[in-house]
Amino acid sequence: MAVKIRLSRAGAKKTPHYRVIIADSRSPRDGRFLERVGTYNPLLPRDHQDRVKLKLDRIKYWLDQGAQPSPRVAKFLGSADVIPVPKRENPIKAKPKAKARARSDALAQAEAKKADEASKESAKPAEPTDETKVVGSSEGEKTDEASKESAKPAEPTDETKVGGSSEAEKTDEAPKESAKPAEPTDETKVEGSSEGEKTDEASNASAKPTKPTDETQVDEGDQGSEAEAKTKNKTKT
Repeated sequence: MAVKIRLSRAGAKKTPHYRVIIADSRSPRDGRFLERVGTYNPLLPRDHQDRVKLKLDRIKYWLDQGAQPSPRVAKFLGSADVIPVPKRENPIKAKPKAKARARSDALAQAEAKKADEASKESAKPAEPTDETKVVGSSEGEKTDEASKESAKPAEPTDETKVGGSSEAEKTDEAPKESAKPAEPTDETKVEGSSEGEKTDEASNASAKPTKPTDETQVDEGDQGSEAEAKTKNKTKT
């Protein structure tokens, strides 16, 4: 005969009260039992001393005789340090039903597919996006332009063109200026005109006969009078 240490229900509706009994495993829950070894009142708080009452000496006796406690009674005995605390195992009723299992399986399959796709994408080389393509094309054009510019001779810029044209004009004008006589400036023109006037005056003065001054006129008159007197004396003689 298999002996069990289990609970039997008592009390009114919605006010349960349980008894801890030693009974045959084949007996009904509230049927015949061998011995009553404690009580359990779930309506009392957990820290109340009358919530669980056990006859530990009789329970140990029946455990030595091979009685097997039910999960709830085993929990009571584990908290009383009579037996080791049993591991908590979900009963069959706590397991998910068929629909819940189907939903969980579908979610697991979807996650597995996502993981496979992610692994494949990570294995493939990354394709450039539109921005990277635009950047790559612009960089390629820049490199092509740079190579073409390096191959072609450097064209002068606007400033260099202006500078080069001005330098060329200067070099062209330099031999022309060296070939042409130097044009006098305003000061040299004034000085040259004054010197030219002086030279013209000097040439005019040298060409014109010198006018006798008063002294020379007096001397010439004396000489003329003397010459006339001499001629008169000669004629008289």
